[in-house]
Parts: sequence; C-alpha cells; structure tokens
Amino acid sequence: MVRHHQPRKGSVAFSPRKRVAKETPRIKAWPKNDEPKLLGLAGYKVGMTHALVTETDKNSPKNGMDVFTPVTVLEVPPVVVMGIRAYEKTSRGMKVITEVLADNLDEELSRKISLPKEYNKSEAIAKIQGALENTEDIKVLVHTNPKVTSVPKKKPDIFECGIGGATPEEKLNTALELLGNEVSASDIFKEGQFVDAIATTKGKGFQGVVKRWGIRIQYGKAARSSKARHVGSIGPWTPSRTMWTVAQAGQMGYHKRTEFNKRILKIASKDEVDQINPDGGFVKYGLVKNDYVLVKGSLPGPSKRLVILREPIRPNGKSEDLPQINYISTKSKQGV
Repeated sequence: MVRHHQPRKGSVAFSPRKRVAKETPRIKAWPKNDEPKLLGLAGYKVGMTHALVTETDKNSPKNGMDVFTPVTVLEVPPVVVMGIRAYEKTSRGMKVITEVLADNLDEELSRKISLPKEYNKSEAIAKIQGALENTEDIKVLVHTNPKVTSVPKKKPDIFECGIGGATPEEKLNTALELLGNEVSASDIFKEGQFVDAIATTKGKGFQGVVKRWGIRIQYGKAARSSKARHVGSIGPWTPSRTMWTVAQAGQMGYHKRTEFNKRILKIASKDEVDQINPDGGFVKYGLVKNDYVLVKGSLPGPSKRLVILREPIRPNGKSEDLPQINYISTKSKQGV
C-alpha cells in the first residue's frame, strides 16, 4: 500500500483562535533602547495605495531601479503622554508600585476611564523617586486623539508604552519631561526605519474548516461524500479523543497579530496631506487631516483600526537608508 504524505493543513502557531478581549492591543515586550524617547506610536489605518520607489536593497536584482510597491497609509496625530507607571519585580512577576497622572487631562478621557477629582501629583512623583532602588522598569500611559481624524469617534484609545533609557532613573527623567505633552511621529521614528506593527486583524466571524484551515474539499467518490466541506477524519480510535490540532470550524479573524520589520517610507506633516489624499477620499475612511506615515506593504486590520508601531524587537539588519519616493498614486479608490 502506497502512503502519500503531505504537510498539515493550516498553522497551529496561534491557538486558541478566539476573538481578542480588547481591540486595543497590549504590548508585553519592548526592545532595549538607551535613547530618551517613546518606543511606540499609535495611528489609525486609513487604507492602501501604491508608490513608485527606488529600490535600495543591494541584494535585490532590482537594486537602483524604480519599482511600484503597495503602501499603507496611517494617520498619526500627536499622542499625549497622560501618565507614568513604575514597576517592581516580585516572585509573581512585575507589579505596579504607583502611577503619576498629568495635569489638565483631556475631557474626552472621561468616556474611557474615571478621572480623579482630587489628586496629588507631587506626592505620587515623590513616591516613585523614593522607590527607585526597587524599581525594575518605567513605562508611560499614552492616549490618542481620534476626534481630530476622520475616525467617527471621540473616545481616546489608551495604551502602555515603553520608554528609552539605560536605567530606571533615566527613564523616569524622560517620562517626567514628556508628561502632559504631545509627541509626534517624527519625534520617535525616522524615514527608512523598520518598525513592528501590532493590531487586531479583520473579523470574519464563524467559518468552516475549508476557509479557516485550508483543508481540501472532499472529492466525489470519498466516503460520506454527500458533505464535501468537512474533515475526512477527526482522529483514530486510540486515543479515543479528538486532538486539539484537528481542524474544526470556529471563529476566524479578529485576532491580535504582530508583523515584524515593516519599513517606514515616509513621515509627513499635516501640511502635506494633499500629496496623499485621493479624489473623493479613502474608501470607508475619508480624508487624511493630520500627520501621516507611509508603511511599505500591508498592515493588519480594516480601515479605522488602531495600529501600534513599535521599535523593532528583532531587527533584520537591512539598510535603513532614506527611501526615494518618486510618485504616490492619488487616483480615486472608489469602485476599486
């Protein structure tokens, strides 16, 4: 008897495939960086277009040639550093020592959290400074400002962001300087740099095994061929149970995903929005009104989805030369 072997259908790398608890991704790992700045930035996915870019990869057969490449547009209005968190290391992991909140917090934050009525900022800062010996890490709380974009909401998104510095003391000093201030994309990243993109993917609802796992459709003369879009066998008699690796129907999409080493082609101010806005605006988004970032290739999620860009946690070592963009398509995307 001839046995035919083939790779398993679908990846079991991400399990369980269930909906994320929160659409705003939580980032657990931040790279080490001694530069005093934020290590991440949040923006809203606008859509995609294409650009004519001069290839700079020395290992590419198209090196030096002008090539069309798909690009994703992110609208990135300045984010606001609203708080500081100090962490200490315990036997049960990292634990928050205390928090410091900025003065004059945005009123729109009351849609998201309960704002303190009576708060002693100087006392909280003194508590962090007094516990620096036991402090393992310093992070900051950052919120977005969606009401100035074309995203139809006023409620800000809040996420925890890493900060650069060699010691907790340096990180604290940087955080205190940034507390309550706006930070723009050009303060964190530079053109040509590689970044990691973290976001929640498009939700596709409950799907069957053919779409969810990519198994083959049963051929006409297979056993029980009256049902074609199903797994031929969900397991052997022994062991008498169904393994978790067997492809089954269920939730597809709306998962948190990280894409490593996405290249930033351009960081532009809100004065340059005419260079990117197509006729009639972007489909399901509208017009870009603020600073924006062009990222080479695609990013997770639909339009209007929050995307967090992070300093690369495992750099690929490729050149970060300044990219030369010769043309950006502003042709209407309606009906495409």
